[in-house]
Amino acid sequence: MGPWAFSAGFENFGVLRLTNSEAAESFFWRGQQVEKMQDRPSSVLKRIQRLVFRVISRSANWTYSRIPIFGALRASIAIIRRGELILVIDRSDGRGLSFPGGFDWPWENPEASVRREIAEETGLAVERATLLSQYRSSADIPVDISVFEIEADGELKESWEGAPRWVQVSELRTRLLPSQQPVIDRFLI
Repeated sequence: MGPWAFSAGFENFGVLRLTNSEAAESFFWRGQQVEKMQDRPSSVLKRIQRLVFRVISRSANWTYSRIPIFGALRASIAIIRRGELILVIDRSDGRGLSFPGGFDWPWENPEASVRREIAEETGLAVERATLLSQYRSSADIPVDISVFEIEADGELKESWEGAPRWVQVSELRTRLLPSQQPVIDRFLI
């Protein structure tokens, strides 16, 4: 072992052994070598971010559904197609699936909001946005929803809000957020 070597003992409790040359690439835990320690912090961080999103989302939803102090909020959602498949977000808060999108900032128009939300949640860049409809829902919280048909390009990436994935329309009915259910009947069937 080199000058920066560390050894902690008692085989029954686990052994951590690092040398200066091994520290960046691997370590030993309970007699087993674990590789690429630098990958572990990012996965732990992602789990923490998703947990924080779950707490914030569920708390805000519960509170605002009971005390809607600002009245109906504004939101924008996107229908993004790839053949027969529809892009959705498998939400980190455990509430199911949702179309990409989210709440509009007070200074944003609906199209600017949906472009921002798609970039944040999926990593895609919007090439074209067409407003299809607007409707009001009180299924979760009072909200005015703008629905856009979107053409986008890029590589999908996860966010703290959830993981984007392509699904069949038939899979949406049981798992889609209640406030977004009208979109299925109006635009997807």
